Amino acid sequence: MWGKTYHSVDLHPDIYYNCLMKEKVTERSLQALSAAVLVCAFLLTFTISDYYIFNRMGEFNALFVISQWIKKAAPLLIVMAVFYKKKCCADIIKYTLPPFVIMSCALFGGFFDITKAADTPAQEIYNSINLFFPRWLNMTLFFAQNAFILAICALLFLRDGAKIAVRSYIFLPPAAVACMPLNIFENLFDIDAIPTDSFLRFKSFTVWHAAAVAILIAFTLSAYFFLKGRNERDRNAYLGAMAVILLVQYHSKDSMVLGDGYNVYHTILACVPLFICNIGVYIASLSVLARKKFLYETAFFVHAAGAVSVFVYFGKDEMSNYGIFCSYSILYFTLTHALLFALSVLPSALGQYKFTMRDCVAPLIYYFVVIIAASICSAVVTSASMTWHTQDGQFLSPDEVLYPNYAFTQINPLPFEVPPVWTLRIWNYDLNMLYVLGLYAVYVAIFFAFTGAYYLFLNMRHRWLGRHIYAAQSQAQAEAATADDAQAEAVAADGSRDGDEDTPG
Repeated sequence: MWGKTYHSVDLHPDIYYNCLMKEKVTERSLQALSAAVLVCAFLLTFTISDYYIFNRMGEFNALFVISQWIKKAAPLLIVMAVFYKKKCCADIIKYTLPPFVIMSCALFGGFFDITKAADTPAQEIYNSINLFFPRWLNMTLFFAQNAFILAICALLFLRDGAKIAVRSYIFLPPAAVACMPLNIFENLFDIDAIPTDSFLRFKSFTVWHAAAVAILIAFTLSAYFFLKGRNERDRNAYLGAMAVILLVQYHSKDSMVLGDGYNVYHTILACVPLFICNIGVYIASLSVLARKKFLYETAFFVHAAGAVSVFVYFGKDEMSNYGIFCSYSILYFTLTHALLFALSVLPSALGQYKFTMRDCVAPLIYYFVVIIAASICSAVVTSASMTWHTQDGQFLSPDEVLYPNYAFTQINPLPFEVPPVWTLRIWNYDLNMLYVLGLYAVYVAIFFAFTGAYYLFLNMRHRWLGRHIYAAQSQAQAEAATADDAQAEAVAADGSRDGDEDTPG
């Protein structure tokens, strides 16, 4: 097939040229179709139906739900097969995706009719914001994505042939688990039936908080030791896979916000990526996909520290609602932030690039721009929500007005307040500039503290390795000296015996 290597000495020049052109056209077509699948997958997350079915499996055809789950792994498998040339992923795509894609086309039922009831005036207003995706566009993208996936399958057959390695399928379960809809566990419990003071509820400084921190540490160390001994090509592929998984799981929040809500957020405006970790998802993912130094620096200096800071303190209990330990909100938070932290620190830890203190200037400017943009955007969204009303002229109450709190610029998560001695009026909202600048200063201190801890770790590791290397060298020298002495004694002994034999009796 076209995937093999051709040599001009083996084929007629015209045939050789045609083979090369066919290879090139096939690869370009695969890349274009892969990009189209990714775009469709991204846009479809802005529909309620995309994730609504996974925590309501009893209401939909089980085969359809499973097919949609497998399709969630399609972006990961396709990127690995097309852009990283992983044959195991191509093998899985060719024989696994087509039946599930066809099932999803045949069994969708009322999937496209899913909406959210406007049982309160506030929900009527929220629906006017959230339900911006028309049914016809949802259906068009859904079936277009399926067609693109089938076309990719056909081209992979054309490129690689029908033969596959059975061992390739050991990667299918990990891919399906990595892209699992995290709200699927909500089929097992009714969150409304669990008391707010239950042991199962996730809050700061509980056993579940400690478990989240342990997962962060264990995941990062496991990924480091797993990748440490691999060659650069495989290392880049695994980091790229982590980036795709992060993006798939991150964008699941779009659909969840529209349907069931994520944490305390329930409108599409909460998906604007101006939270420090949300924009970090793109920076960290692009850093390993594009392998650009500025992105590496920004992810390491800004977003690694940001991810760690929220693990240390989740904020005041009254401003968070993560549900129980296996609710979507906490599973989403833990997985995405663990991936974000790992992708931010692993390239430096693995020697992909070397961070120096002079590299912090551009990230500091970048974060200043981000926090100012987040502050203005937060104020604009809040101001706009104060003007929204129903057809009957009912406005949102003060408790229902939107406070997206991008990058904590509106609601202070700390247990003390900052007096509004310097405010800036933006539309209908007074922005506390003293708090915003103080927040920037606090985060900068966190960034430098994290970087200092990283350098301390490197210094301690260097000293530890140095001592062990010195000890090993000393032991080797001692063993060599002992061997030399033993050899000298043996030579002397042989000489003595020779002398005794030559001596007349």
